Amino acid sequence: MTFKNMIFLVFALTFLNLYGQNSTIDRIKIKNQIVEIQPITHGSMVLNIGGKTIYVDPYGGPEKYAKLKAPDLILITDIHGDHLHSKTLEGIDSSKALYIVPQAVADKLTKIDPSKIIVLNNGQGIHRYNVFIRAIPMYNLPEDIESRHPKGRGNGYVIQFGEVQLYISGDTEDIPEMRMLQQIDIAFVCMNLPYTMSVEQAADAVVDFKPNIVYPYHYRGSGGLSDVEKFKELVTSQNKDIDVRLRNWYRD
Repeated sequence: MTFKNMIFLVFALTFLNLYGQNSTIDRIKIKNQIVEIQPITHGSMVLNIGGKTIYVDPYGGPEKYAKLKAPDLILITDIHGDHLHSKTLEGIDSSKALYIVPQAVADKLTKIDPSKIIVLNNGQGIHRYNVFIRAIPMYNLPEDIESRHPKGRGNGYVIQFGEVQLYISGDTEDIPEMRMLQQIDIAFVCMNLPYTMSVEQAADAVVDFKPNIVYPYHYRGSGGLSDVEKFKELVTSQNKDIDVRLRNWYRD
């Protein structure tokens, strides 16, 4: 191989690598605001809203975040290891980040400076960096002592920037608090049995609260990956105005 061909090959591989990274980012313009969404894995994502970077349930190891912008906010929904993942949290650059978490998570963040932790209970909200974040209940039905996700322990979140609203379900079933949501622009809805809800439950709830865009996420259960194509079919057959976006949350 000639030196010229080697240079070309290096350039091509670099381009493909960069393209591969950027191709996982959705850039959505809503109400004159730009929202960037980057799926990471399972229930984890990175959002850029108003120039601020938000990590949601960082999980999967710090190497998945090594080339990403450091977070301004870290939202954690629950205490389970696929949401509160110590190895990932200890390996990412969170030096400037504020943590927004439920109390059960705060109790486990013993290595984090307490001044950087903001506890939200269900129904509470807080403004930071021109972003308003509200904690929404997430829980299993029926509510009983055997529930994997009892009501009040974890948080779903509604993130509002200007007039734009994003909903992150966390680990939940199709609870009334989800069905009563209004004016949600982008929703991230879980569906993995036996931990949260079925594809049918998720679709039925989404048809009820009518987000403009919905991403199925957190869809790996004990039986493998949930049928997100079926989810899309169920939603769009009842409301063609809901944009169901399927992305690969399990690339490795």
